[in-house]
Amino acid sequence: MGTYILKRIITIIPIFLIATLLTFGMINLSPVDPAEAYLAAAHIQPTEEILAQKRHEFGLDQPLFVQYVNSIVKICQLDFGTSYVTNKPVWEEISSRLPATIQLTIGSIIISILVSIPLGFLSGIKKNSGIDHFSRFLSFLGASIPSFWLGYLLIFFFSVKLDLFPVEGTGTLKHLILPSVTLALPLIALYTRLLRGSVIENLQEPYVLFARTRGIHEKAILGKHVLRIAISPMITGLGMNLGKLMTGAIIVEAVFSWPGFGRYFIDAVFNRDVPVIQCYVLLAAGLFLLSNLIVDIVQMYIDPRISRKGRQYP
Repeated sequence: MGTYILKRIITIIPIFLIATLLTFGMINLSPVDPAEAYLAAAHIQPTEEILAQKRHEFGLDQPLFVQYVNSIVKICQLDFGTSYVTNKPVWEEISSRLPATIQLTIGSIIISILVSIPLGFLSGIKKNSGIDHFSRFLSFLGASIPSFWLGYLLIFFFSVKLDLFPVEGTGTLKHLILPSVTLALPLIALYTRLLRGSVIENLQEPYVLFARTRGIHEKAILGKHVLRIAISPMITGLGMNLGKLMTGAIIVEAVFSWPGFGRYFIDAVFNRDVPVIQCYVLLAAGLFLLSNLIVDIVQMYIDPRISRKGRQYP
């Protein structure tokens, strides 16, 4: 088990280095000069002398290899530079906004799990029933409705018309419900279909037939065996979406004026705040890799065959 986890951690390192290299390359290939962007954000008229001074200050006059190595060293120290707009350390700015994004992510994941597991499981064991048709309709709805339109629709009905939830902001549970539901609906659509298909597939496996011939109670077969194995694709989907949720809730945060990391990134794009954009891309890559590692470890405990397969790797 420990060897398997160690191998997975080792494989993360080169992938993250490739992500840093691609980010560094995109920034250097961009037509936007970081020095000019800084001066524009500071409302300073750029001159050749000031541009040369800022390029030297940012280390842009050094060879690309030296710049890349220096950036890796700074990243390891959580030093992503200084924001051009606020003139504050980028990590300080991001760390102050991450709790709000984490809160929104956790809320959407809880809602999606509480809805998709029972719905997907019941629609799988009761194929072509009423609840199965309802789950198909909900999955189609969640996959087809854009998040920004759903967010404004929820605001119109539940905030403007019914006055049940606040329109924007954060601070209470009521502020969290509408944006969490908006972010959770596409996940419910995905996880319900994944679990339904996996349950139907596992019900046709020989171990289910053997368990029934041995006289094991049907509820024990479905709950203890079928659900435990069938939930594996859903956990994989959760791992693939966790990093995306953390960094990709941009539209939802903008619609509900949620003071999270996504809105900060939108402002950085409009202001050409290069250090913030670089930090966002690297954080997205790191969260995606970390969430997949956590999911692999969870799946290893659910299905020990994964760790046994891992021992066969060279």
